[in-house]
Parts: sequence; C-alpha cells; structure tokens
Amino acid sequence: MSIIIMILLLSVLILVHELGHFAAARIFGIKVDKFGFGLPIGPTLWQKKFGDTTYLVHAFLLGGYVSFPDDDENSELPKNSPERFQNKPIWQKMIVISSGVIANIICAFVFVILTAALWHNLPSGKYDVYIQDIIAPKNEAVWESGLKAGDKIYEINGSRIDTKYALFLYSQLNKKFDGKVNGKFAEDNYARLKAVNHAFPRDEIISKDLTVRLPELRDEPAVKLSRNTLKGIEMPKENELALSQRQIALRDEIQGKRYLISDGTITLNDVAYAMSDGAKPLFIKVWRSGEIIGLKTIYPNKEGIIGVMMDIKEILIPVKGPAAIVKNSVKYLYNETYSMLAVLKQLFTGKIPLKNLHGIILITKIGGDIISQDGIFYGLLLTAMISMNLAIINFLPFPALDGGHFMFLMIEQVTGKTLNEKTINLVSNIGFTLLILLMIVVLFNDIFVLVTQK
Repeated sequence: MSIIIMILLLSVLILVHELGHFAAARIFGIKVDKFGFGLPIGPTLWQKKFGDTTYLVHAFLLGGYVSFPDDDENSELPKNSPERFQNKPIWQKMIVISSGVIANIICAFVFVILTAALWHNLPSGKYDVYIQDIIAPKNEAVWESGLKAGDKIYEINGSRIDTKYALFLYSQLNKKFDGKVNGKFAEDNYARLKAVNHAFPRDEIISKDLTVRLPELRDEPAVKLSRNTLKGIEMPKENELALSQRQIALRDEIQGKRYLISDGTITLNDVAYAMSDGAKPLFIKVWRSGEIIGLKTIYPNKEGIIGVMMDIKEILIPVKGPAAIVKNSVKYLYNETYSMLAVLKQLFTGKIPLKNLHGIILITKIGGDIISQDGIFYGLLLTAMISMNLAIINFLPFPALDGGHFMFLMIEQVTGKTLNEKTINLVSNIGFTLLILLMIVVLFNDIFVLVTQK
C-alpha cells in the first residue's frame, strides 16, 4: 500500500507539471492537440478527445507531455493561426515553457505547507545520536574507551555530531588497514625510517636477507569530515594514496615487529608506505549527565565497525499558527533545495559517478519504505523535494527539456532573429535520444540496486 501511495504521489507531480504547461497555453489562446501522461513509447493504454484536445495515457508512465499543432507537420491549423505556439510573442512562449517548472515549485510548497499544517511539526535535519548498547567483542577498543549505554555522541574528531549517519560515516571512512595512506604521513614515516637505516637509498631494491630497522608504528592522522559530507550531500574527498599489493603484504608482515628481513623485492619507500597504513583513531566526546566527557581513543576494525547499537532521534521543529507554518515551510524547502543543488553540482562535475545516479523505480521503493516506516508526512515531504528536483532538472539548458526550449527563446530574444525550426528540431531530437539513453542507464542502476540490495 505504501508503494501504491508513493506511485500516486509521483503521478500527481507529473500531472501538475504538464497541467502548468496546459493552463498557460490555454490562457494565451494556444491550441493544445494532445495532453499525454507517460511518454509515447510502446502502447497507448487509453485516449479520449474532449474539445480540441486528445488526452492519452501511455504504458511508459515515466513522464508526460503537452503537444501543440506546431509539433505536427500535418496539422490542419493554418501556419499563420494565432492559436499556434510559434505565432505568440516571445514573452508568452517563455511563460508557457516555464509554467511546468513553476507548477512543480508551487506544488512543492503546497506539500510542505500541508505537512506542517496537519502534523504541526517539520524536520530540522538534525538528530540526537545515542548509544543504545555496546555489542563489540570484549577485546575491542570500544570497551576500554569509557563509552556507556545512554551516552549521546557530541563530537567526533572535532566535528559536532547532529546528523543521522555521522558515526557510521566516521567508522566506515576510518577502517583499519584500508589499503590507503596519507601522503604527508608516509613522507614523515620515510624520514623516521631513513634515520635508522642510513645506508639504504629510497627506491633501490634492498638486497635479500639484509635487516631493516623499523621505528615504532603510529596511528594514522585523525580524519575530519566536512559538514556537507556528514549531511550526506557531498562525497568524501579522496586525498589518500593506494598501496600496491606488495606494500599491502608488507604492511601485514611488519605488524608488531621492530626488524624486517628483506626478501630482495622491497625498497625503503615500500616499507615507509606499509608503515603508514594502520589504525585510524576516533576521538569521541559524549554528553552524559549534563556534561561533555572525552573518551579514550576508539579504533574501527577492518570492516569499519566499532561495535555499538545506536538510537537515533530526529529533532523536530514545532509549528503552530499560519505565520509559523509559512515561515518554517519556506525555510525547510530552502535548506533541502540547497542540499539538492550541492548534490547536482557534484554530479555534473563528475565527483559523483554515474552508477550512483538513480530514478523513479528506486525513488518509489525508498518512498514506499519511508511511508511504511516513518509515516505519510515524511512521504509528503519527500514528494515535495522530488517536485523541486523535477523543476530544477527540467529547467536545465538541455535540449528536449523545458530549459532547452527556454534557452532557444532567450537566444531568439537577444539576437532578434528567429531560429531555424529544422535546426531546433534536430538538436531537440538528439537531446531527447540522449535523455532516453540516460533513463535506460538510470533504470539499470535502480534494478541493479534492488536485485543486489547494495
């Protein structure tokens, strides 16, 4: 039922977008030949004509469209008809093109305001993270740290903790023996190694059976994550160097040793890098009985686990009265849109790989899970953000999207020249083809995640 509800909510967003185009066109006296729910790929499930417009529902439900006589070369409407889109002033055409985006933005506000009015709360985006229980084996560092059930995580490696997955992220990104080293730390270890092994050049193979003195192994530098990374809207910065397989084997070999016997295949630089991949510390402060307490150092294991069960409680903002509803709804939508734009920026700059791009299938699954676990209000808020996402994506200056058509109109307005219709159609068709290919990739990503549960 929750998945069905999510599908209905997403369907509303598509209809709202196309109704925006439709309403604006009719206001300016533009004839609409077709109003389609879904894309004209595969069979048409239903169609009926009301007035001058044919309404259609297609089997491929991932989209929608409004079709004007200008889109049909065989249209019986005269070329000079005032009912044609192309014969309208540029400003009217701009409004018609952007009205779908405007409708989605308004829809997003309506969903958030509706949630605030009915729930009398809005999420703050902040969480209290409590330790429910310690479940690590008795020989793990967490037992010696002083951590107790009921503690609230206050700070990790200098970062204030008020996000849902902060402890998980810190643990995962600070795995012991992760095969990566900090370049500066490796150079420091090389200097320490060279100080007790003067005779060996940096990159020269150390002869077999020669002894290499090893300084005391040290923890890797503590990693501090950015605020955006902790919020889940920015990928962690990859500034570490990967070890070779030989260096990884050497790392395992030198643990707990003060001397190493060369096998005739290693260099002093290899040893320095092997020394630099070890335990990464978590310096955690907790809130307990009204005071902040610093714990002894905790080290995640090779799987990035410290061995605790968490109790995560979201901090809600009480919302009462019309003024508070509007004010907090605007603030919520602004903050969530900012986060969305930060993610899109990383996507377009290549910081987020294409395999992490997902679409309607996974959104429906996740949305259904959210409604089932957290309630309908969280589903409404997710739908609001999807509506904003549709608005932003649709207004990108890419052919076949609303933003692409708007861009052509802007060029026409600035140059004062009407663009060649065949050129526009060619570019739009190429853009549409690329868009379909991208949708296929996204659908594959969604199906892969659902099948593999990764």
